[in-house]
Amino acid sequence: MTDHSSSNSPSVSNTAPTIHWMENDSPQSALWRSENGSPPPKHVVLADDTLNADAAYRLACEGTALLWRGDYQNARQLLQALGRRIDKKPKKNKMATAPVSAKDAFNLHRQAQAQRARVLGMLLLPLNMDHSIPLRRAPDVHAACFEAYGTADADAVVSLREMLGLIGAHEWRKKGVDVPATGGRIHPYYGVFSPVRGEYIELVAQAPLPSKTQAFDIGTGTGVLAAVLAKRGVQHIVATDLNPRALDCALENMNRLGFAYQVELKQTDLFPEGRAPLIVCNPPWLPARPNAAIEHALYDFNSQMLQGFLNGLQQHLTDDGEAWLILSDLAEHLGLRTREELLGWFAHAGVKIIARHDARPKHGKAFDKDDPLHQARSKEITSLWRLSLECDDTSL
Repeated sequence: MTDHSSSNSPSVSNTAPTIHWMENDSPQSALWRSENGSPPPKHVVLADDTLNADAAYRLACEGTALLWRGDYQNARQLLQALGRRIDKKPKKNKMATAPVSAKDAFNLHRQAQAQRARVLGMLLLPLNMDHSIPLRRAPDVHAACFEAYGTADADAVVSLREMLGLIGAHEWRKKGVDVPATGGRIHPYYGVFSPVRGEYIELVAQAPLPSKTQAFDIGTGTGVLAAVLAKRGVQHIVATDLNPRALDCALENMNRLGFAYQVELKQTDLFPEGRAPLIVCNPPWLPARPNAAIEHALYDFNSQMLQGFLNGLQQHLTDDGEAWLILSDLAEHLGLRTREELLGWFAHAGVKIIARHDARPKHGKAFDKDDPLHQARSKEITSLWRLSLECDDTSL
């Protein structure tokens, strides 16, 4: 069930930005495609297979975008070469350097990621109105582009880096992610956070249910946690999200898994109307500012969603109900939030801790000593906080 206005594909905005360049001594323009909201490059030159990687790297670092007119596979190789030049580690300074705090390491890591994305985003592809790439040896990307962009009424230009992301997302959407706790696979859409980390799903699958009558799933995304609750026998789940693409994704997953009759989808900010004996929320775990729309699933600026969830429990949780907050403590190890702050927000919201169930991450970065954030990641624990409303004892 759903009450949001669903469409299988997004539509092209009439206010889409335009990119401009010169070709054959004539000004040219096209729609600019950027799912992360990057503005179109101001300086664009044509490039082909004769351009070497060093020259391309120099131009990209200077802010000059390269609109590719050569072989598509050669463009992919060039992008890899640019990546190697960006990732080349500088020679270590023999002078001793002061140790960097976890918070500074995180900020430096994000700065490096943003710079890497900016440089690699300078290699551009033409994209025809029918979502075909007019280059030699280009793959068929119609389905991948349609899933992200919808129909188009004009030619466009897109970065090769974004195009590869669309292709990868399309493959994940086709294949899906095996989630045993749902009894099947979850198929993520482009721009909807994929449930590749299984430890938080297992926490929801194993925690004792306070009730099987009704539950709210706040910020459902792919719908994975709603599906876990449905699989466990919860009769009616209201799953909410603000992102229409996420709701379309969740609806398809509920239909695939056979839970559409149990799960009601609503487009709203945080809570639906009414109260429930179980409210589940898995907010973004890091309280940092997203640099792009696609990062909203990773970063919760100023912990707005986390605090909004906690502060809304008094109005939406039944007196004998439980709120399940799924949260990693990575932010604590990075110096972005303290445990005292989190506990203070619990107290301010008028909720108390019933229990906490913990799990250690099993993903590769937790064990990668070369990861810039390894020191923090190696200590990370994901927790399911079981919360209830504080009792009002004024009648005693």
